[in-house]
Amino acid sequence: MRTGILVSLFRDFLFLVLLGVAVCPRAFAGVGVVLNESLDTSAEWITGSGHTAVYFSRICPASPVKLRLCRPGENGSIMSNYINLGENQRFEWNIAPLDEYLYGVQNPENRPLFGSPRLKALLEQRYRVKFLPQYCSAKSCVMSDKAEWREMVAATMSRSMYIFYVDTSVQQDLRLIAEFNALPNKNHFDGMTNNCADFVKGILDTYFPHSAHRDVVDDFGMTSPKAVARSFTDYALRHRELQFCVLHFSQLPGTIKRSSEPRNGTEQLFRSKKLLIPMAIFATHELPVVTAAYVVHGRFNPEGEFEEHPAAGTMLTVELGGYHTVSTIAASNADEARAGDAQKERQAIVGTTAEWKQYRMQFDAMVKDAVRERIIPSKAYVGRLFRELDRSGEPYIAPNGSLWLRVNGVGKLGVSADSIFAPGSDRRMAFVFLLARVQQELKSPKHCRESMYEFRDDWGRLEHARTRIPRANIYASNSGSQGVGTRF
Repeated sequence: MRTGILVSLFRDFLFLVLLGVAVCPRAFAGVGVVLNESLDTSAEWITGSGHTAVYFSRICPASPVKLRLCRPGENGSIMSNYINLGENQRFEWNIAPLDEYLYGVQNPENRPLFGSPRLKALLEQRYRVKFLPQYCSAKSCVMSDKAEWREMVAATMSRSMYIFYVDTSVQQDLRLIAEFNALPNKNHFDGMTNNCADFVKGILDTYFPHSAHRDVVDDFGMTSPKAVARSFTDYALRHRELQFCVLHFSQLPGTIKRSSEPRNGTEQLFRSKKLLIPMAIFATHELPVVTAAYVVHGRFNPEGEFEEHPAAGTMLTVELGGYHTVSTIAASNADEARAGDAQKERQAIVGTTAEWKQYRMQFDAMVKDAVRERIIPSKAYVGRLFRELDRSGEPYIAPNGSLWLRVNGVGKLGVSADSIFAPGSDRRMAFVFLLARVQQELKSPKHCRESMYEFRDDWGRLEHARTRIPRANIYASNSGSQGVGTRF
């Protein structure tokens, strides 16, 4: 019984989240533009541009600086370049396994359920020891928070992202592998003419010539991540044989500052209060031009593309022998009934307004019941939990790769998908932890929350956690303790 429940609860992150390519139609092998949201730090505080990288489903790292075809069971990779990776040599790019890049783990079962600076730092350290010992041995690389190889580890703790994905052939992948393995991997980064978006554009043009380009007007002559994503999307929609779809990976609930939607140049000037007000004062003549450029052709909504072309158009069903696809969104909606089926599938993935509202109502009722039964002291307790866990909990990685916190006054709490219900994980705290996770998801705007397809698994975990709380472990019985569960 317990095994069956856990299989049901974990099916998405085992087969949807980290095998996202498998929910796109047909070949399950291709390339995608990764559009990362903005961290609003450094130059991004001004530009709001975010970051871009490349996703390969059939190419994997032979090392962080060499490529090979993936072996069975591997989930692909992310290749990215930065101003300064901080490694012993000034490499132009690194490539990381997909699950390491997204969640900082080797096994998708170990996927973290929340993000914190201390937990991310722990995963970065593990990654450096395992993958970068010969590339990152200098003190500046090991110790500096500015060494940008860290951006390649557990990226979803820091920001949400979209992947605009199409099919490729083995021959195309082999050609790219040969080209990149033969070229010198030397950094020539330049923010104006050779930035991360230019790098990604060059890779896409290797696969599909002229498939991605800069937006000279909206980005003032530079290449922006959003321009590459937009132009590649336009190209893919004109070539239906590429089976275009969009994957969305939301920022993990937790204590790390929430990322913001990426913007191109005119969009940032038009929508950013910190820039719009100075422009209104000092650039009154230029402001109408910027506004017109943005309104006419500068708008591109990644969330809208995801809702229209969701990667989970092919649902996955766990069976005793593995998984199989049960339906796909048609590439053509010529048939009205078929179009209706596609719409229903999109709604099942993204969720309707009414469905999200219903979950919020059910959640509020669950919290009220937990307060009345004295499982938690108050509703506000849920909102403070992650900060308190981050302050008083000590993260560690178990030998099997699962993630845990040692929590003062409580004991241990599993904080990965495979440890939240594992023996030794405090049952009451697991329930409250999942309350905090679900609350943050329900309060998040669409661009930084899970799809409905994933959220249903979170809800299933929450309901299951509620049934596991022993009557002896409710808040009332611990009222004299000084642990995290009762101190506020």
